[in-house]
Amino acid sequence: MSTLGRSLRDRLLPAVITAAGVTLIAAGLLSYTGSASAAPDASASPTIVSADPGSSLVLPTLPPPGASGSIEPLPSATANPNRVATRVVIEALGIDLPVVKPPGNESTYPLCNVAMYIQELHQPGSGMATYIYAHARDGMFGPIYERAILKKSGGPKSMIGMLVQVYTNDDLLFEYEITAVRLHQLNLDAAAAATTEQLWLQTSEGYHIPGKTQLVAEPLIVLPADHKAANPKPHPVVCS
Repeated sequence: MSTLGRSLRDRLLPAVITAAGVTLIAAGLLSYTGSASAAPDASASPTIVSADPGSSLVLPTLPPPGASGSIEPLPSATANPNRVATRVVIEALGIDLPVVKPPGNESTYPLCNVAMYIQELHQPGSGMATYIYAHARDGMFGPIYERAILKKSGGPKSMIGMLVQVYTNDDLLFEYEITAVRLHQLNLDAAAAATTEQLWLQTSEGYHIPGKTQLVAEPLIVLPADHKAANPKPHPVVCS
C-alpha cells in the first residue's frame, strides 16, 4: 500500500468506526422486542462490572465438539486477512449462534437467528478487538440481557469468568474468558482503541433504550477445529 493510501486509511478508519458505533446506538439497533418491564431507565449511567481485584479466573479449556481429549493447542494463530468469525458459543448461557457478515451498512437493522460482526473492527487472531453483536432475544443473546438487565441467575457479575468460544472460517477455535460486563454503554470507543487481542459481545438493554450491554473477554487459547463445527450453515431471518 502506498504512503498516501496508508495515511488515508489511518485517518478515515477511526471515523468510520465511530460512525458505525453512533449509528448502532442512535438507531436503536438490537432492541429487545419482547416484554422488558424490568429494563433500566433510558438515562442510566454507564457502569462496568469486572472481576474482583486480585482474583484468579481460570477455566478448563473445553475441546471442540467431536474432538478427542488429547487435542493440542496451537502455539499461536497467524494473522489471516481472509479469516472471519463464523460461530459464537457461550455454553454456560446456552448460546450457540452462527456469525455472519451484516447485510447492507451500519444503519441496516440486524438479522435474527444469527450474530454479526462489525466489519470496521477486527477478526480473531488480529491482535485487536473483535466485536460481535446480536439481538437480546431467546435463541440469540437473550441470556445476556436476562442476567445483565433483569438481574436473573446471579446478575451481571455471574457472567465474569465464563468461557466464550469463537470459531473461524479457517477451522480454528479461539477461546476467551469474560472479564468485564459493561452496562448502559453508548459507544464503541474502548473496543476501537484496543491494542491487544480482545472479544467484545453486544446486545440490547430494552425497547427504545439507547444504552447497550457489552461483554469484554480476554484470549485464553487457540485450538484446531473440525471444519463442520467451525462452519455452521446460518439461517438468518428478517426480524419482525
